[in-house]
Amino acid sequence: MEPYFSSIQSLVGEIKRDLMLSSTLSHFPTTFVSPSAYETAWLAMIPQDPQSKKGPMFKGCLDWIINNQKEGGFWGEEDQEGYPTIDALPSTLACIVALNMWAVGKENVTKGLVFIHGYSEKLLMRAKNSYHQPPRWLTIVLPGTIELAQARDLKIEFSLAFNEMVSELFFHRQKILATEVIVDKCHNFPLMSYLEALPASYIINEQDVLMNLSENGSLFQSPSATAFAFMATGNHKCLKYLEFVVKECDNGVPTTYPFDEELIKLYIINQIQRLGLAEHFGEEIDQTLETIHKSYNNHEFTGDNTDFTPVNIYKDSLAFRLLRMHGYNVTPDKFCWFVHNQDIISHIEIYHEQYMSALYNIYCSSDLIFPEERQLEKARSYSIRLLRKGVSSINASEDSLVAFPNLKSLIDRDLNVPWMARLDHLDHRFWIEVNMEADTLWVGKASYYRLLPLQNDKLIQLAVRNYEFRQSIYRKELEELKRWSKDWGITSMGFGRQKSDYCYFSIASATSLPHDSIVRMIVAKSSTVVTIADDFFDTKGSLEELQTLTQAFQRWDGNDLTSHSKKIFDVIDHLVTDISTKLHLRSGQNALENLREMWRVTIASWMKEATWSKMGYVPSMDEYLETGTISFAMNTMILPGACFLTPGYPSNMLDPSNYEHITNLLMGATRLLNDVQGYQKEEEEGKKNFVLLYLEENTNASVVESIAYVKEMIDGMKKKLLKHALLDGVGGSRQLPKTCRIFHLSCLRICQMFFNSRNLFESVSDLAHDINMAIYIPLPSKIDTSKFVMEVKRLN
Repeated sequence: MEPYFSSIQSLVGEIKRDLMLSSTLSHFPTTFVSPSAYETAWLAMIPQDPQSKKGPMFKGCLDWIINNQKEGGFWGEEDQEGYPTIDALPSTLACIVALNMWAVGKENVTKGLVFIHGYSEKLLMRAKNSYHQPPRWLTIVLPGTIELAQARDLKIEFSLAFNEMVSELFFHRQKILATEVIVDKCHNFPLMSYLEALPASYIINEQDVLMNLSENGSLFQSPSATAFAFMATGNHKCLKYLEFVVKECDNGVPTTYPFDEELIKLYIINQIQRLGLAEHFGEEIDQTLETIHKSYNNHEFTGDNTDFTPVNIYKDSLAFRLLRMHGYNVTPDKFCWFVHNQDIISHIEIYHEQYMSALYNIYCSSDLIFPEERQLEKARSYSIRLLRKGVSSINASEDSLVAFPNLKSLIDRDLNVPWMARLDHLDHRFWIEVNMEADTLWVGKASYYRLLPLQNDKLIQLAVRNYEFRQSIYRKELEELKRWSKDWGITSMGFGRQKSDYCYFSIASATSLPHDSIVRMIVAKSSTVVTIADDFFDTKGSLEELQTLTQAFQRWDGNDLTSHSKKIFDVIDHLVTDISTKLHLRSGQNALENLREMWRVTIASWMKEATWSKMGYVPSMDEYLETGTISFAMNTMILPGACFLTPGYPSNMLDPSNYEHITNLLMGATRLLNDVQGYQKEEEEGKKNFVLLYLEENTNASVVESIAYVKEMIDGMKKKLLKHALLDGVGGSRQLPKTCRIFHLSCLRICQMFFNSRNLFESVSDLAHDINMAIYIPLPSKIDTSKFVMEVKRLN
């Protein structure tokens, strides 16, 4: 195991050096994202001398095209199976034009033409079947590159079917040109940024170009549009920009330059966290977010300085989520102001396919709603509605700000199982698998921003090693827990739920505790014992047996007990003593009496509920909740383990009379989550829970109304708990270290997972697949991307 961990540490060091993360994320190479063949081709077309046109101004760009043709004969992007994506059509056409213009790379041109002749129809048909309507970028760029190739007298013969599909694109392009103004702030790329792809009939004068040049000399940070502008106007500022881009990017030009460095930093942090690697880059993440937080706060929201292009909404909502998750007190105003602007709401509704990733990020950010954040709640409802509309109408929206290669499956999964009901370890696995081959940052005009393959490969390699290293630890610990349960007779009780695997799986998967943490075993053992002891009070023990056992715990003396009562007392006594001893060795604290008192109070609550049930007593809602929050025993299961999260956790926090507010919120929310999913079973068994008691006290209410009332209570508790967990100094939680507060949040998510749509804890097999994926089944190997190349070779 030690060599495995050493290899992880070695790879972490390599990645920090490669991405220049050794101290902060404030510096990284300009070649961080992949070049765009389309953009590079346009720079390669610029003549050194506009009059003689003897050679290219940027010969390095021409060489880049020659050296970066894909084995299948195309330029552009590949999908996860090695097939070219639709952007390969305009990219390949542009590259062929550039090479043909300077009469170089004849072999490259030939291979490119073979690709165009053989696959253009297939790719366009595939794209047509993928979209509700043609993506805006494709509608503008592909007709433009076809016109460019025709103007250069390239002999390209397209099939009849392809020509018919392209005719549709030309028709849609004309509609865009007729309805959109040359520059607006509704689109991530206004028409002016597609200057090189606009038809000759679309007249733009030099003054229009000059008015829209940025200070750096670019036209909307687009190298291709700026290249065309320079060739048309000879503007010196344009030339300076192009020279700078070529030098900085080593001839392979990205789809947009300069980069939005803050967005890339946010993207890197998001990738690292969602791949399960945050533990290795904590210092770098903290320092970078500190800088971004200052920028976020410096943005003064007035309502007039709004920018609702997809990339800006994406960036601002991502910044909000990452900053709030790391404890910064930020407001959502910067990205969800639009919910009060009906014109913008209508615009996004019409063009929702362009906004899919932005909407997805709004939805993810709204997982972190605090109490009374109505604006964010409205943005959440709005994003959910449009995301559902989007995934039902298209296969995948490549015209959106696509931040993920499998956006549709990602959205489907997250809408069906919200973040609060998911466990981090399995989330990391899912993210690793969807990022195995592609790592898209966002969509440019005609190609994607991606991590360079080597950088993405190393991150994925590290994530796989890290995940499987944790699996090896979890397998070992789960076997240890099963042996412990067997040795103490828990598995041979003959009654109750044997849930040691559920208990261990949930705490291991919900948290990213250190590899050598004893917290997992303490919580798993405590949960296993709570389950069997609770079942004894609920179903097995007679009232006399239960009274005798309760009295034994009050004295903490089990010598007179027999049978099941004796086993339960002995295993709890052993567990409490073991935890107390370990805590004393670690921090010098004597927590034995506090641990015993915690169990006494828990067992007394079980005794009270058993008496109610057996005597037919119906408590009031308040009376039930006062006891029920204790009888669920969340405090008893997690607080002893929480003591080991940090040396600063005082043992008096285990005193039931001294619980922090966040602990009381957790106890209340988890009890009610259980009651919503368990009321039918408990009604059949003659027991009461909060859903049923609401109906007792509100005789005109229906079950649906009762459940809605309880869910509203849970929602309020969750929002308060989330705020306590993430922000320092909220409601007295200053006393609890951040690690302990986040641990409370993780345990809330465990219960939300168990009781999200049904009672999974009662199921015998529903979690078997998740347990296997989390602990036993290794991650898949990378997908074979050679299929398309083999097909090309076979056809040729």
